[in-house]
Amino acid sequence: MGIVSPIGRSVPQFFEALTAKRSGVRRVPETIYVGPADLVAAFVDFDANAYWRPHVAAQYDRATQFALAAVHDAFRDASLTPSAASSSNAGVYWGTGLGGATTIEESYRMLHLGGGRVRPASVVLGMNNAAAGNISIANGLRGPIMNLSTACSSSAASIGEAYRAIKARYADVIVAGGSEALITYGNLRAWEAMQALAHADADDPARSCKPFSANRRGIVLGEGAAALVLESAEHAERRGARIHAEVAGYGNAADACHISKPDADGQARAMRSALADAQLAPSDIGYINAHGTATIVGDAVETNALKRVFGDDAHGIPVSSTKALHGHLMGATGAVEMIAAIAALEAGMAPPTAHLDCPDPACDLDYVTGQPRALRSDAVMSNSFAFGGMNAVLIARRYSL
Repeated sequence: MGIVSPIGRSVPQFFEALTAKRSGVRRVPETIYVGPADLVAAFVDFDANAYWRPHVAAQYDRATQFALAAVHDAFRDASLTPSAASSSNAGVYWGTGLGGATTIEESYRMLHLGGGRVRPASVVLGMNNAAAGNISIANGLRGPIMNLSTACSSSAASIGEAYRAIKARYADVIVAGGSEALITYGNLRAWEAMQALAHADADDPARSCKPFSANRRGIVLGEGAAALVLESAEHAERRGARIHAEVAGYGNAADACHISKPDADGQARAMRSALADAQLAPSDIGYINAHGTATIVGDAVETNALKRVFGDDAHGIPVSSTKALHGHLMGATGAVEMIAAIAALEAGMAPPTAHLDCPDPACDLDYVTGQPRALRSDAVMSNSFAFGGMNAVLIARRYSL
């Protein structure tokens, strides 16, 4: 696993920040957004020149830079090189919501406001599949490749579809995940117009994202990338790999209801589908990393969906939303939160939902608060629910030979 996040550049650092409730949320500087002074976002402190010479870094949009760094770290964590993976049997399944959003915005700024010509490489930097293509090129991966864009569930779907492809023996190895870098003036204006963004907490901007809390006020945008190296069990065992977990189940279901309002029935069907795929009962799940965006409607709907699926067990399963700390990374969120769930499984510890100081009667499940919670379970679930009614749910379990 590899990660580039607002709260950590390695998986151990990321998970330690989750358990310590260390937030990556801060005020948006005027260099990005001139407008309301109380907008917040979760930024990545990332120096591209630490990875590439300036002329090489300039060939990648910020989202692609994040992707390449996360994939590099994931392969290193897997002790696997593309050549060792047999590159014709190794592929890329990548997720993103807006692709090269930074490049696209810069191009329109040049076009409409002047200040220079549009870059000749704008199309290939800004296209939605730029990260997937560059991951393949940089690592010599010549197997199946797919770029998924299903808004907030993009990278969860990429992991799920990669899991299915490996089960079907289309590949031995697939690096899957997602990347996003959409904290730009135009995107902030669009989300602000939608009235979906949280504004800065009056006492502490770092506490502005409050999933499942009665005083929640909306999402906080984040940026970053996460990558997981998926292998067939045979391939991993043959080379003596250290295996973090088994991807055991994947559910994908549409709301078919509303373009932006979530639907508990669609979410429940995705969760039930993942459980059926994993051949697990609801009572087998020991921790749920919730989608939990901190919107008034969304958190209540997800709570309802969890009750539909888990029934009498719903109030006894530890649940948390890590978005309180790293923000909503849109197309990268599913992979980031799958890593959080797997890290929780490995550590035997559920991270808390930060800033949940004011319980909401409509959100009455066991949303872990305060300190991390000890886990005694072999299976965890990660939920990703997106605009368009596109729901993807992943289940991981402890792997044993």
